[in-house]
Amino acid sequence: MGNTSGDDKILSFEDVVLRRSDLDILSGSNFLNDRVIEFYLSYLSSVHSSPTISLIPPSIAFWICNCPDTESLKDFMKPLKCHDKDLLIFPVNDNLNVEVAEGGLHWSLLVYYKDANTFVHHDSFMGVNRFNAKHLFEAVSPFVANGDATYRECNDTPQQKNGYDCGVYLLAVARVICEWFSCEGMKNRDELWFTEVKKTVPDLVNHLRAEILELIKTLMSQSV
Repeated sequence: MGNTSGDDKILSFEDVVLRRSDLDILSGSNFLNDRVIEFYLSYLSSVHSSPTISLIPPSIAFWICNCPDTESLKDFMKPLKCHDKDLLIFPVNDNLNVEVAEGGLHWSLLVYYKDANTFVHHDSFMGVNRFNAKHLFEAVSPFVANGDATYRECNDTPQQKNGYDCGVYLLAVARVICEWFSCEGMKNRDELWFTEVKKTVPDLVNHLRAEILELIKTLMSQSV
């Protein structure tokens, strides 16, 4: 058998290419990288397939947040058709250096819900990404509804108990919100999805790494 490398491609899913090193990230107590985040958001998109839901990849969210000029941003946003979406989910990263790919030390989640015309920021570590989330909100807001959306912090977001699980919390919250949105009877314009997140996420994060790892292995076996 030939030698394997962490850079070996192991799976192509939608537009995401996973490497062998991504399995190691999921197998241990490690910070989730852009590829793993993008893979699972893409998977959630396939599960909750609807033209009114859009889960934005990390690289796209990062570019929106850091686009250098208004005209470039307008051109960039057109294909995303944010104005037509009822639910938009954006991963937020604290990387401020556009020269550094996959930089940053913390993930959080920004969600737009059209029925309430509201952006909600979920941060699993004491709101440390508040500045970045607010900046992303200000960049995206003109492209949804009439540009008059509100912004709020969800102070009841379950909090991580270590320094590396922020990405897992991001994905867990995204999954719970997608499930909430897909169940029409659970919608509550005032309370939104907050109760479901508070109730479900703490247990979900305990096994989500293993679940994603198993999902990747299953997809790998199916692609052989």
